[in-house]
Amino acid sequence: MKIDELLQQRILIIDGAMGTMIQRHKLEEVDYRGERFKNWASDIKGNNDLLCLTQPDIIKEIHKQYLKAGADIIETNTFNAQKISLADYNMQSLAYEINVEAAKIARQAIKEFFESYKDDDRTTAFVAGAIGPMNKTLSLSPDVNNPGYRALTFDEAVEAYYEQVKGLVDGGVDVLLIETIFDTLNAKAAIFAIKKYFRDIKKESLPIMISGTITDASGRTLSGQTLEAFYTSIMHAKPLSVGLNCALGAKEMRPHIEELSQLATCYVSAYPNAGLPNAMGEYDEHPEDTAHHIEEWAHEGFVNIVGGCCGTTPEHIRAMKEHVQHLQPRPLPELAEEFI
Repeated sequence: MKIDELLQQRILIIDGAMGTMIQRHKLEEVDYRGERFKNWASDIKGNNDLLCLTQPDIIKEIHKQYLKAGADIIETNTFNAQKISLADYNMQSLAYEINVEAAKIARQAIKEFFESYKDDDRTTAFVAGAIGPMNKTLSLSPDVNNPGYRALTFDEAVEAYYEQVKGLVDGGVDVLLIETIFDTLNAKAAIFAIKKYFRDIKKESLPIMISGTITDASGRTLSGQTLEAFYTSIMHAKPLSVGLNCALGAKEMRPHIEELSQLATCYVSAYPNAGLPNAMGEYDEHPEDTAHHIEEWAHEGFVNIVGGCCGTTPEHIRAMKEHVQHLQPRPLPELAEEFI
C-alpha cells in the first residue's frame, strides 16, 4: 500500500530522535573513525551521519527499535549528510556514499524487522530520506557588521542538496523529508534540487514531506516568517505533508499545529521535542506526558502524522502509538485534491 493511501485510513507514526539514541551508546572518537577513517586528519566525533559507514549495525538497530515501538516511517540517518555541512569534518566527498548507505540500512532494518515480527499487524513501513537545513543559511548574514553578506549561494545549496537527493533515491527511500526548516530559502533550494533531479532522470518525483521549525513563542521561524508565510512559501511544491518539528515541546507547539491544520491543503505532521531542555540541555518529558499532548491534537483533528524529535526515544513513540491508534486522522480539506 502506498503511503498516501495509508494516510487516508489512520494516523501514521514517524520515528523519534536518532541523535538521542546514538548518545546512549556513548561513542568515542575511535568508534566514529572505525578502521576506514582511523588516520583521518581532523576530529570526527559528533559526525553522526558518518556512522552509516563506520557503525552501520548501531544505526540499523536504532531503526529496528523504532519499528518495534510502532513507527510507520523511519528517517534515514542523513540530517547533515550534504557537502556543506560535512565540510566541518573535511568529508564533503562522502556525501553521496553516506546517503546511499543510510537508505540501504533503513531498508534492511525494515526487511529484518518484518521477518522477525511476523505477527505485527502492519504489513510495511516507509523510509523517509532525511534532508536537514544545513549549517549555513541563505537568508541571514553570519556577519553582524555586514548584513548583506551570505556564506552560501542558492546555487551552491541546490548543488549540495541535489547530490544528497541522488544518494537517497539510489539507496531506495520511499519519500523525501525536508525537515527542521528555520530558513525557508534553504528549503526552497532543497525543493528545487528534488524537482530538478527527477526532471533530469525523467521519472515521477517521490512524495515530499516538509517540516518547519518555530523557534520561540513569537510563532516565527528563525528567518522571521510567520507560519502562514512559511506555508505559503512552500505550498507550490505540492507536498504530501507539511508540519512542524524540533525547537518546541508538544505543549508549546500546540497552537502552531492548530493553526497549520487550518491552513494546510495537504496532510499535517508534528514531531515535537520531549518537552523543553533543562539547565543541562537534556530533555525530561516522560513518554506518557508527550503522548497525552499528541492524543489531544488527534482528538481535535489536527494531525495525520505524529512522532518525536530531540529527546524522544522508542518509549515515547510506543506511547504515542498507543494513544492515537484508535483515533481518526485529520480529514483533508475538500479543495485539497488538486494540491496533492
